[in-house]
Amino acid sequence: MKDHKYGKYIVWGVTAFLVIVACILVTLMLLRWQAVRGVIDMINEILAPITYGVILAYLMSPVYNRLYGWTGALLEKAVKKPERRASFSKALATVGSLLFLAAVVIGLISMIIPTVVESIMGIVNSIPSYVQKISSWIQTIFANNPEVETAVMNAYQHGVDRLLEWTKSTANWMPNLETALSSVYSGVMGIVNVTKNSLIGVIVMIYLLNIKDTLTAQAKKLAYGLFSLRFANELVEKCRFVHKVFGGFILGKLIDSLIIGILTFIIMSLLKMPYTMLISVIIGVTNIIPFFGPFIGAIPSAVLLLLVSPKQCLIFLILILLIQQFDGNILGPKILGNSTGLSSFWVLFSILFFGGIMGPVGMIIGVPTFAVISRLLAEAVEKRLKKKLLSVNTDDYRGLKHIDEDRKTFVR
Repeated sequence: MKDHKYGKYIVWGVTAFLVIVACILVTLMLLRWQAVRGVIDMINEILAPITYGVILAYLMSPVYNRLYGWTGALLEKAVKKPERRASFSKALATVGSLLFLAAVVIGLISMIIPTVVESIMGIVNSIPSYVQKISSWIQTIFANNPEVETAVMNAYQHGVDRLLEWTKSTANWMPNLETALSSVYSGVMGIVNVTKNSLIGVIVMIYLLNIKDTLTAQAKKLAYGLFSLRFANELVEKCRFVHKVFGGFILGKLIDSLIIGILTFIIMSLLKMPYTMLISVIIGVTNIIPFFGPFIGAIPSAVLLLLVSPKQCLIFLILILLIQQFDGNILGPKILGNSTGLSSFWVLFSILFFGGIMGPVGMIIGVPTFAVISRLLAEAVEKRLKKKLLSVNTDDYRGLKHIDEDRKTFVR
């Protein structure tokens, strides 16, 4: 009995000590946040190829699994030994996954690069006409007020002349030559690093696709070896839930974004708008970001159309609003269903929170991440409530003043 009491006090003491240590560490991290952020950025940079490989492997896993099952069925009669058949199936599935990935990347590049170059050249060649259009627009607006028209036109013409002189003057470029070269160097090195990380990431993806079953088995073995059977079973079940939420959300969002991009292309083609392919790709890619995606893609697209025709720009903005409503209320729920289980407020909160921490990647994975956290927290709360013999129904707590401690009754 005495030993039992001492054991209880020791547990309390260790718990209090760990809580104090955790508070000190959190405080130090907040006070030295810049240094901590620098260390995190350095680790992210070092692990970037691994991160790329994990993401690619996760995205390509459905393709690999389908090809593996299909080739295994085809080789069942030709190759009798299961080990050799599995090796052939893995090799063919890996090659097929690489070809699929290459086809997607090459297809996107072949659509985007020529369209971007054509759009930039068109904008550069159209600058004189844009200047003339703005001049005509100013004259139309101030047609009834000649004095204001003259003052505005003089200021506008003076600004245009100064801009043309600055672009033509070599002397103005020389002071900024070092900065320009530095920016070009940084951009080139950034492209080189992304290319290097992507190539290494593809190699990592190949390894992960071929050993993912072994890694999964090793993780389960580790869980059942370190923890109790009950806890290990719960842990495995939670991992299945995380995979279901992330896999369903990401795959559904990719399909949804592809449909939205194609729909935008068809409607813009029917309306005979310029930069149809470029804008459709922008809208489709940015639509992967929940809630804000269509509007993020609409801003640069609207600017491009505004330089051509303000009327077409207005029509495009109305079109994007209608497409967003269609996607948010009909197409998105049809494809994604209730895979996250989050209300609109928490979807917005998760996008803003994780987007502020992790940038665009956080905006994409924020919703499924918060859905997982919310689900696990809800299960923990319900488990505690059941132990206290209290209701787990949220409606029972509406208008609640307190709960009677003896009879466990709700007092309103």
